[in-house]
Amino acid sequence: MSTFLNEWGDTIWQGFIDTLKMTSISLIISVIIGLPLALLLVLTRKGGEAENRIVNAILNTVINIIRSIPFIILLFFILPFTKLVAQTTIGVQGVIVPLVVFTAPYIARLIESALLEVDRGVVEAYQSMGISTSKIIWYVIVREARASIVLGLTIATIGLIGATAMAGLVGAGGLGDIAYQYGHLRFQPDVMYTTIIILIIMVQAIQSIGNLLARKLRKN
Repeated sequence: MSTFLNEWGDTIWQGFIDTLKMTSISLIISVIIGLPLALLLVLTRKGGEAENRIVNAILNTVINIIRSIPFIILLFFILPFTKLVAQTTIGVQGVIVPLVVFTAPYIARLIESALLEVDRGVVEAYQSMGISTSKIIWYVIVREARASIVLGLTIATIGLIGATAMAGLVGAGGLGDIAYQYGHLRFQPDVMYTTIIILIIMVQAIQSIGNLLARKLRKN
């Protein structure tokens, strides 16, 4: 064990840090994009507070098209766009753009589903009191859907970790890159198993934290 840690400890630690960076940065940007998209989907749908079938149809079509493309294909497909935005297509910086493009529509769908779970009777009660739509959105709909949103973001985060592992195929860094470069190409199974164990622990920790936070929000 000590020999393995001396040889691979720094490399695996750096891969872990890179994975955290890719996941956290991509998640934050995806939420910033995905939440407004989800609100637009809910508001512009039939019977929504700002019903607009054209806008809703366009949003649904774009989101469905992006979600239908596997990440590894999307990764290569938008390389020119990634180069334009990030000025590079490799490393942590180069994979943030495709990760956001892949994750933001997924988060929008998850949040949309959470928002639609809110009892319409509660919303209509506040509308009858003359409260503005913007306040109803933030202080009623989003508040009531907090627990479901947290669970949705937990699922999205776990999926994002899986995507960062696939991004290792283009030299993005992270644990996936280590597993591919050393565990697969250089036939180092102990390195691959170690990265898999670390990824499993990360997923289990994130799921547990998400479940705990969702339970607390439901109680409140």
